[in-house]
Amino acid sequence: MSVHHPLAALLGGFGRAESAAAHVLAQSADVGAYDLTAGRLWSLVGALLGLAGVVIGGLALARSAGRIGTGNGRRGAVVALAAGLAGVVVGGLVVALAEGGPGTGYGIVGGFMALVVGLIAMLLGGLALARSRRTA
Repeated sequence: MSVHHPLAALLGGFGRAESAAAHVLAQSADVGAYDLTAGRLWSLVGALLGLAGVVIGGLALARSAGRIGTGNGRRGAVVALAAGLAGVVVGGLVVALAEGGPGTGYGIVGGFMALVVGLIAMLLGGLALARSRRTA
């Protein structure tokens, strides 16, 4: 089995660490469409972080406009910014480390989805934060 990952080359001279890295980082040639690989799992984590940021950012934006509740939505805006940033970072790492295109098991499609959803979450959080500063 050949290793197709840049980190495995870094661990080249460490004996047992090399075989462990080869086992963990190696991508099988025959990945099924529904197999959950490490790349797909991380892209799913990034997309879920971004989605949580979008929901929280939307609620914070509604609160800052005074439509829901009595708070100004500042805490929700900061949480949406943080969740969106985490989604963008995770998605960016997945896309940067992917060695194949869609359908190869590296999670590149989910990584791009995490980037887009994370950016939307950051936009909503930033709008809610700006609106809460203006009304406070």
